[in-house]
Amino acid sequence: MSAMAAARLGFRTHVFSPEAHGPAAQVAAFSTVADYADMEALRRFAEAVDVVTFEFENIPAPALALLESLRPVRPGAKILEISQDRLLEKQFLNHAGIATAPWAAVHNMAALAPAAARLGLPAVLKTTRLGYDGKGQTMLRGPDDLAPAFALLAPKPLVLEGFVAFAAEISVMVARGVDGHVVAFDAVENRHKNHILDITLAPAPLPLTVLAQAQDIARTIAEKLQLVGLLGVEMFVTADGGLIVNEIAPRPHNSGHWTMDACSCSQFEMHIRAVAGLPLPPATRHSDAVMKNLVGPEDMALWPQILATPGLIPHHYGKT
Repeated sequence: MSAMAAARLGFRTHVFSPEAHGPAAQVAAFSTVADYADMEALRRFAEAVDVVTFEFENIPAPALALLESLRPVRPGAKILEISQDRLLEKQFLNHAGIATAPWAAVHNMAALAPAAARLGLPAVLKTTRLGYDGKGQTMLRGPDDLAPAFALLAPKPLVLEGFVAFAAEISVMVARGVDGHVVAFDAVENRHKNHILDITLAPAPLPLTVLAQAQDIARTIAEKLQLVGLLGVEMFVTADGGLIVNEIAPRPHNSGHWTMDACSCSQFEMHIRAVAGLPLPPATRHSDAVMKNLVGPEDMALWPQILATPGLIPHHYGKT
């Protein structure tokens, strides 16, 4: 989707991925299939492009460091490092004055019981790295859960988060250009099924004051990071209308797909404009939207019905 947005702006995209025949390679001008540890392939890739960006957080730091020594990487390696590690992420957010769930670093089993006593149970124990779509985390409901959960989760260290009884989950996509100009899309509500995004409602059906505050938080984070590119900010809305940031993702985000059909400039075009140094237009919505995420054979079986239904706008991005 980013490659298609880039092509519309007159750019040719070169995709580097360990995956052969990946979705982006199907629509990009050039493709390199190589491991992220293949430094020679990374060098050749860097020589072939003007600017590097990414849409996937789990890129090894040495690979991005090499690319950053050869070409502009936007967002930069430092932002990726923060978003890859839940401890670094929470430390950064709290230092920036952004509220998160209460948390504690858990470096060993001896640290878990005191952390659980301080934060209270239930609580959520998570890996600091490589967790997504509900993976890499488990709920602690009682003292007997502590040891099995610690043994189950890897890699260490872990982070324990106090349980947040939230009223809604929302997110904001925010972009910042090379010139420092920041634009934020409308806050949306995200509803999950089996820890995977199922439905996004744009805009979120919440008070305007809450939606405006969510955009302000996203803008603040983009400024503090000195972001160049696009950032997804996921938040919990508490029962009293408070906002707690859950995590950040410096890339186009699943909950921003609705912008392709409900905004004059989608999250993907905004991302490409930012990393290419182009002006950022207002991130305005011309229509309300509901986005349904199609996951697995059961959802994809609906594809013929979706194609035949007026008003539905299908996007199939070629994942095998």
